[in-house]
Amino acid sequence: MKTPILGSAYVARSINAADNRMVNLFPEAIPEGGKEPGFLNRAPGLEFLQTVGTGPIRALWAHQTNGSDFYVVSGAGVYKLTGLTATPQLLGTLTTSAGPVSIADNGTQIFFATNPDGFIYNETTGAFGQITDPDFAGAVTVTYLDGYFVFNQPNSQIIWVTQLLDGTSIDPLDFASAEGSPDGVVGLISDHRELWVFGTDSVEVWYDTGGTDFPLQRIQGAFNEIGCVAAFSIAKLDNGLFWLGTDARGQGIVYRANGYTGVRISTHAIEYAIAQYGNIADAIAYTYQQEGHAFYVLTFPTGNATWVYDVSTQVWHERAGFDNGDFMRHRSNCQCNFGGNIIVGDFESGNIYRFDLDVYADNGGIQKWLRSWRALPTGQNNLKRTAHHSLQLDCETGVGLNDGQGSDPQVMLRWSDDGGHTWSNEHWSPVGKIGAYGHRTFWRRLGMTLKLRDRVYELSGTDPNKIAIMGAELILSPTNA
Repeated sequence: MKTPILGSAYVARSINAADNRMVNLFPEAIPEGGKEPGFLNRAPGLEFLQTVGTGPIRALWAHQTNGSDFYVVSGAGVYKLTGLTATPQLLGTLTTSAGPVSIADNGTQIFFATNPDGFIYNETTGAFGQITDPDFAGAVTVTYLDGYFVFNQPNSQIIWVTQLLDGTSIDPLDFASAEGSPDGVVGLISDHRELWVFGTDSVEVWYDTGGTDFPLQRIQGAFNEIGCVAAFSIAKLDNGLFWLGTDARGQGIVYRANGYTGVRISTHAIEYAIAQYGNIADAIAYTYQQEGHAFYVLTFPTGNATWVYDVSTQVWHERAGFDNGDFMRHRSNCQCNFGGNIIVGDFESGNIYRFDLDVYADNGGIQKWLRSWRALPTGQNNLKRTAHHSLQLDCETGVGLNDGQGSDPQVMLRWSDDGGHTWSNEHWSPVGKIGAYGHRTFWRRLGMTLKLRDRVYELSGTDPNKIAIMGAELILSPTNA
């Protein structure tokens, strides 16, 4: 029988109900003509580019218009790079050295919001400096809209606009309050030439009226009572917006904008995981697209975990680093697209990396992947014991490094007969040396299920080799017990 190894990540509050974990693997659907309806791909590895400053990498920014340079905020330093391996040019120093930085540009100036301070770099003159206008009251997040920088003042309902095409100058009257709900503004972002203002309990959408006193005005009816719990969880993707929500009734649901409303995209399993992290207000997100897969990458620094939503399949998986034998949050902290390269920055060091689907390691270190799933398809467990004779993994192998650890890659299997609470020892099996494309991977004499009449299998690997999982075939015998 085909055992249901494909699918998404779903670890329920009761692991006896569902214990389908998926780490550093993501599914791809095959619309027609495939061997199976889909397969599991290995997540991209981290290809080291260079070290910029002392770290951590707090923000990355690239011009998509000219594509000639990109910017890195590393610790307190702001650097300009003209190529992936070009020598970083230090532009200036911020007043903070940790925490995310919000960036926007108007084609000439780049605005760095560090909460509370703001800084402007002028690309024409090369000048870098702190915003010293006496009417500047601080900025949490900043965005660009129709020639204006728009930012939200810390711990308030107030949003500001700068002078047209000049982020260094603020008129004392160029502010407004988001008062559709009496909540504070968490963050803001522009989308389709409209300004989305996220509060703790609500979202308002504004547009540019061209007014001389204050250019922005609320769109009537574009208001909903879903707020945002983390300013830096707000991100654009797939022609829309994504964010981690909160409102008067609770928090911890991930939303996607549909028109002017929010649509829940997280599952109960994702929401259960989020609920375990304690502080989620420090969540950060970035988005990227690679080979048609559009990913919303949501990291919880306090929870030491990273979750990824794939728009193309509408399912979630985990991304993780691997340190001292344990999974941890993914090393990436922020992202930019430079010259068709997906560049990410390290959350601890000054390293910047390139995401590469043909690299099966993280900065030369282990990238462990893992998949756990119920042995029997949904609804087919009749609560009788079964004897498991063999499990065959259907996967593509034979591609990867042909030296050291990668020359003879292994896959580890273990299982749980109590719903995922305790596990057997690991059972290793080779998946074929480099070039052995026809190798068959088996595990035999897998024993009999115990009192719960249930079994969860778990596969994992650490070798720097390609693995694409199409399915698995399980041979078992039922009993009458």
